[in-house]
Amino acid sequence: MLEEKARLSLPAAGGPGAFQEKSGGLEDRLPAPPGGVRRRHRAASRARLISTVSIVVFMLVWEGVVRLHLVNPLFTSSPTRIAAAFAQMIHEGSLGKDLRVSGSEFLLGYALAVVVGILVGVGMGWYADVAAALQPFVSALYSTPRVALIPLLIIWLGIGIWSKVAVVFLVAVFQILISTEAGVRAADESLIRTAHSFGANDRQIFTTIVLPGAVPFLIAGLRLGLGQALVGIVVGELYAATAGIGYEIAVAGETFQTDRVFVGIAILASTAILLMWGLRRLEMRFESWRPQRQGAGR
Repeated sequence: MLEEKARLSLPAAGGPGAFQEKSGGLEDRLPAPPGGVRRRHRAASRARLISTVSIVVFMLVWEGVVRLHLVNPLFTSSPTRIAAAFAQMIHEGSLGKDLRVSGSEFLLGYALAVVVGILVGVGMGWYADVAAALQPFVSALYSTPRVALIPLLIIWLGIGIWSKVAVVFLVAVFQILISTEAGVRAADESLIRTAHSFGANDRQIFTTIVLPGAVPFLIAGLRLGLGQALVGIVVGELYAATAGIGYEIAVAGETFQTDRVFVGIAILASTAILLMWGLRRLEMRFESWRPQRQGAGR
């Protein structure tokens, strides 16, 4: 009788009791959230806090040094004076014009560098004949200081916007081109051989294996070219311009208006930091696409 009651009290196979027991067993076997994730979040928060505090301390020390006249105010400025100069330039309307001019030069030159750099880089990385034909010219231009070409660009294109667009293009395109070529050449040869064995043609291999693997390299080239493009704007406008952030820096420097010089520098630095941060985040998102094995170009 006791054995019969014990059998009746057991949950039937597949019944609610069995489901609850199995569910409980699965929950017991689920891994606990890793402590490493929490430690990384704490470390990142600590790093941001330290960075913020260091910037605030630097600004306070900078302001105090200037206010105590420990340095000649003719050769430097202070955060409060820079902020006042920034507000004055906005009120005058000159800053808006300079931003439009420099922004147009940057966008046109950088966009042209992206298009040409990607197309030529892909061609040189995928086709050996194209690489052999263009490599001497790419090496020669890449090795030549682009600043030395500015007088020629001014003679050819004048002091208007297009000479600065050409400068931005020349300083940015080679970073994008070389990185793209390296990404195409880094395609995993084992994946290519496997795709060939399944009957894939060159176009399918390029679009499904080579091009996705080159994306991290391409984004890295975009990030490097971006910094060079911002340098190109300033250099071009320092040589010959009638408006722009670089032009404003040059004029303010000649008249010892250090407040306005620092405003231009702060605008360029802030722009570079934001754009670099965005491209760096994009690069990290596609980092897993980077091939693990290096292969030769076709």
